[in-house]
Amino acid sequence: MMKSATTDKVYKSPVRKLARFFERSRDQWKAKCREAKETIKYLKNRVRFLEESRERWKNEAQELDARVKQMTAKERALRERLESLESMESKKTSR
Repeated sequence: MMKSATTDKVYKSPVRKLARFFERSRDQWKAKCREAKETIKYLKNRVRFLEESRERWKNEAQELDARVKQMTAKERALRERLESLESMESKKTSR
């Protein structure tokens, strides 16, 4: 029988079986911990990538929106100029 160093628990199983069991148990929780760390690292990297991507698309959309507004204003100015030129032309021809 084996006694634990920290408690007075007595194990009935042979030490060789206990050692194998405890080693396997330790290896399993270490593997589980390693896998969890890998998952956390992957997810953190994924979140960072997605945030950067979203920021890039947001900036591009804002630039395109500003360009559309600029082009719309330019088109409006050209239409007004064209209308004024057409009205001036029609006044000249009606005289």
